[in-house]
Amino acid sequence: MAARSKPTVLVVDDEADIRSSIRMILEYEGYALVEAATGEDGLEALDRARPGVVLLDIKMPRMDGLEVLARIRQRDPSLPVVMISGHGTIQTAVEATRLGAFDFMEKPLERERVLLVLRNAVERGRLESENRDLKLSFEERFTMIGTSPAMKAVQDAIALAAPSKASVLVMGESGTGKELVARAIHRNSPRASRPFVKVNCAAIPEELIESELFGHEKGSFTGALRDQTGKFAQADGGTIFLDEVGDMSGRTQAKVLRALQDGEIEPVGAAKSFVVDVRVIAATNKRLEDEIAAGRFREDLFYRLNVVPIHIPALRERREDIPALVGWFAEAFCRENGLKPKTIAADAVEVLSRAPWRGNVRELRNAVERMIIMTPRDTVRASDVPPQVGTSPVAEPAPAGPAGGAPAGGGTLQEFKDASERTFIVQKLKEHDWNVAATAKAIDTPRSNLYKKLETYGIRRETDG
Repeated sequence: MAARSKPTVLVVDDEADIRSSIRMILEYEGYALVEAATGEDGLEALDRARPGVVLLDIKMPRMDGLEVLARIRQRDPSLPVVMISGHGTIQTAVEATRLGAFDFMEKPLERERVLLVLRNAVERGRLESENRDLKLSFEERFTMIGTSPAMKAVQDAIALAAPSKASVLVMGESGTGKELVARAIHRNSPRASRPFVKVNCAAIPEELIESELFGHEKGSFTGALRDQTGKFAQADGGTIFLDEVGDMSGRTQAKVLRALQDGEIEPVGAAKSFVVDVRVIAATNKRLEDEIAAGRFREDLFYRLNVVPIHIPALRERREDIPALVGWFAEAFCRENGLKPKTIAADAVEVLSRAPWRGNVRELRNAVERMIIMTPRDTVRASDVPPQVGTSPVAEPAPAGPAGGAPAGGGTLQEFKDASERTFIVQKLKEHDWNVAATAKAIDTPRSNLYKKLETYGIRRETDG
């Protein structure tokens, strides 16, 4: 593995001998050096050289080092600055630290001390830069794109809900971005600095979800080899996001209701409960009113969760946002994968804008990534749009096949296989009254896998029931 290149070091000191001695130490170690004899020259060199570390003398004419340090902090709060002084006092060191100095060295400078402090400063700068990039990448990943009236209504609801402690119920089809809404609420709330803990209630086996949410004590059941902290305890002081909340068992619903009512949770096998301060944001792609009518969801829990309801529109209900989403996904995918930027031509965007998008924004993102990967040219044209995209009428549900359950002929072998699998799944769901857990057990597949199939094929009770 190639060695990491060393950053440029800016040395600001009015004494030529000091600059010369530092130059000999650093150049021998492979550092690039930029020198300045005054604070004013140092600030000018800062913009020109973009150093990774600054070595800054405190006592200089006209503008002393502490003033230069304060100005550097204003320009770049993460840039490591090491102060140098021939008249060091504890008071000066404390003041430099208060202003944001990374470290403090006294003259005469010792070679090993200079190199050690410099290595530590470089590492600090690298870590802070990586953390900053990760934070930016994270924020970009969870950015909500769209200026349509439907999205404006969602953004307004987020702005109103975020500052409160109220529970929020986010509703919408699979792939519409319910998690983005939950994270936006948390990010703009007083709890933003505290944990955001996500739980996919559909992906956790029914026999384990209670333990996942509330924790368990060692020996409370077979396989409980040690104590486990539950998600509610992990989210203490912050927000817990219960995705696909409609898939919780009745027993788990009762314990979630207690956590909402009393602020108390009871780990599995524990003799007593304890208090947590957690804001709950729940999400579902089901009509919970129908689940209540069918006896699968508690009405009292629904009212506890539904204090602030937010409905996320399907992508077909905000088609004017598709061009912006396409551009955003294309740019982000190329950047994240180190690819040369590619342009999505207007004719391709037009085709994408007419597509049914039963998988909503998630399906659009996947389609854009596929086009970027599979198009060798710098511009993606309409001919590069996958054939299965943009060919179905918007209001028409995905085909379930002709009478008798056999899928329609024609198309590719993969399309025939997909249609066959979709028909089989819909038929089995109907046989089990659309109970996903029972259906998954009947066809011998994990429930999480069945949910993925439902998303892939856009299977919904509303259109296929």
